[in-house]
Amino acid sequence: MRSRAHFRSHPLHPMLVHFPIAFLVGGFVADLAATLFDLPDLQIAAWYLVAAGVVAGLIAAVPGLVDYFAVVPPHSSGKKRATRHLITVVSALTLFAIAWALRGGPGVPLDGVVLVLEAGAVVLLGMGGWMGATLVVRNQIGIDHRYARAGKWKESHFDDPGAVPIVVARRDELEVDQMKLLHVGDRRVVLARSNDGYVAFADRCSHRGGSLAGGVMACGLVVCPWHGSQFDVHSGRVCAGPAEETIEVYPLEVVGDEVRLTLR
Repeated sequence: MRSRAHFRSHPLHPMLVHFPIAFLVGGFVADLAATLFDLPDLQIAAWYLVAAGVVAGLIAAVPGLVDYFAVVPPHSSGKKRATRHLITVVSALTLFAIAWALRGGPGVPLDGVVLVLEAGAVVLLGMGGWMGATLVVRNQIGIDHRYARAGKWKESHFDDPGAVPIVVARRDELEVDQMKLLHVGDRRVVLARSNDGYVAFADRCSHRGGSLAGGVMACGLVVCPWHGSQFDVHSGRVCAGPAEETIEVYPLEVVGDEVRLTLR
């Protein structure tokens, strides 16, 4: 068995994306103005702006990829949106890179192909930005939405032991209404402490697949952060929609100072 600390999403990616957007859109606007008003100096500025934008986009992609693979809940509407966002933004950067390469250098007169490629890239960049904003606002990727007394975010990984109980926490590790995300093999499980003791349930809202570990827990209920569905943490039953299907719960036992989880 292995257990290691992990990390949660952070606001670095939403902060970094402002730079490539500003550079790339600025480069296109400079090229367009240079073409319309015969201003060759703007073409030089545009060449450097596009180059800086592509580099800044590659840098911003690093935390974006981390969020995509490690933070966005799998098998969810957010994952599908994140995939479309990834494809769209990569396509925009690729078009800008091709356009930049075709220019041949700063100050080289533009042809229509370069301007068309940049225009198409700006459209894709706008679409990708809209989807990225939706991931932040609707799917809360990159947002710290902890509630009062939620405690520090905890996340651990374990090999899948089959039907053998595994030790997932200490007796005093969580306080009432605090949660911890467990990765057991390819399954995501929430360990939580209610007024009646420790409970464990699937980390997937049955509505759109939101991560329940990122939601709010109170009075024996867990609330999905995406659309507000509520589930009983002991039985998994739906207490408030829009979800209609129950979530799976798992047996726990406390032996001495150990909290042990058994997966069916």
